[in-house]
Amino acid sequence: MLKSICVFCGSSSGANPSYLEAARNLGKVIAEKNIRLVYGGGNVGIMGEIANSVLKNGGKVSGVIPKSLFDKELAHKGLTELIVVDTMHERKAKMSELSDGFIALPGGIGTIEEFFEVMTWAQLGFQVKPCGLMNVTGYYDALVNFMDHMTSEKFLRPEHRKIMIVEQEPLKLIEGLNDYKPSYNEKWLDEINMLEK
Repeated sequence: MLKSICVFCGSSSGANPSYLEAARNLGKVIAEKNIRLVYGGGNVGIMGEIANSVLKNGGKVSGVIPKSLFDKELAHKGLTELIVVDTMHERKAKMSELSDGFIALPGGIGTIEEFFEVMTWAQLGFQVKPCGLMNVTGYYDALVNFMDHMTSEKFLRPEHRKIMIVEQEPLKLIEGLNDYKPSYNEKWLDEINMLEK
């Protein structure tokens, strides 16, 4: 069972009010399940909304923020724990270290980059933590379709496609992450090595 979950999400609120509502709902579920939220430490946008929701519902929140953003006063000052690091690389490593799984709410290229990095780690067997997309009002439909296209074109193996758990409802997503069974297999790396020789 998850004891902590890292949530990647936008530092803006987005165009659709449903995105902030989804952050509030996910935060409530995280707190009710007694799961610690790990996130980027910001006080704005969807980031600030989910942190506030977890705290409002009696949960605990660990934020990890680079010093450059902390110095710009973008850090949330009311968290259970705020960790200031030097670089974005350190931030991502620390967030991963503190977390049992990962969720991406709607966000921009930073959110996508962070999510796909941890998914790549799972594909390579560097970590076995579950990775989930909260597909609010179809925000990630195009991305999910592209993952299926990548699989059909044989750039992504079907077992690696299954690493990405996609749900619209926060409770279902948390349950899916809890039920996740890693399917890492080194055989595919051996096949790639043979092709390159």
